[in-house]
Amino acid sequence: MSSVKVECIVPVNYKIGESPLWEEKENSLHYVDITGQKVCRWNYLTKEVQSISVDAPVSIISLRKSGGYIITQGTQFAALDWKKKSVTTITDVENEKPNNRFNDGKVDPAGRLVAGTMSQEIRPAVVERHQGSLYTLFSDHSVVKHFDKVDISNGLDWSLDHRTFFYIDSLSYHVDAFDYDLQTGELCNRRSMYKLEKEESIPDGMCIDTEGKLWVACFGGGRVIRIDPETGKRIQTVKLPVDNTTSCAFGGYDYSELFVTSASTGLDESSLIHQPQAGGVFKITGLGVKGIPPYSYAG
Repeated sequence: MSSVKVECIVPVNYKIGESPLWEEKENSLHYVDITGQKVCRWNYLTKEVQSISVDAPVSIISLRKSGGYIITQGTQFAALDWKKKSVTTITDVENEKPNNRFNDGKVDPAGRLVAGTMSQEIRPAVVERHQGSLYTLFSDHSVVKHFDKVDISNGLDWSLDHRTFFYIDSLSYHVDAFDYDLQTGELCNRRSMYKLEKEESIPDGMCIDTEGKLWVACFGGGRVIRIDPETGKRIQTVKLPVDNTTSCAFGGYDYSELFVTSASTGLDESSLIHQPQAGGVFKITGLGVKGIPPYSYAG
């Protein structure tokens, strides 16, 4: 077994770093700073970071088959043209909930973007309860709402056979599973797959590896954990030098490196002295597993 190594690759105190996304053709890791309202790109070769500021909290960046990217800002799905630094609205949800915003989301294996909402945080992980919903944006830009009464819609991914959808509503402290119909994008038969231990704190972003195991970033727990969906057991823990780990995604040349985002929001000065890399982006190597390339939105 090679030894696991954690290094901070972008030592910036982002407020809420999120949505890490590896883009092979750019040799780059994309991610967002939600309340900092920035979309960022870290170049693997030059280590340079570029960023684009947007005019609302931005929570997701995904690849787009037709070129460019799709992002969520506020309660909008929008297209991002990196070269022009321009953002164009695709569609808006929840106009009637001005205090809501999108949170985590991901493109499914058929090219639809699944994303959920939450109310704006009063302070980290403290929200008005049951204000969020989970949606799918189809390639024709139509939107379907799956369910509501969500607290903090968070990490999500699909099993390797695409028949199971894994999902986190953070304040339930569970990772849930649904049956997933890839033809229609419908989901049903919700069940709990894993309940977090107290020291793991709050489940946040999530991704899957090529062995079908899930990696979950633990907000307040300073770690990512690896879970076996077959048994519902945790099989590995990797600790990070920051408490508020927010999300994770595999990348690098062969998808063998796990990139982890984090948040500095809500930390006072003394906390920042103890964890100066809070809000930074980390790379974990030596895990001995690989991830799968992200899917691209088909619309």
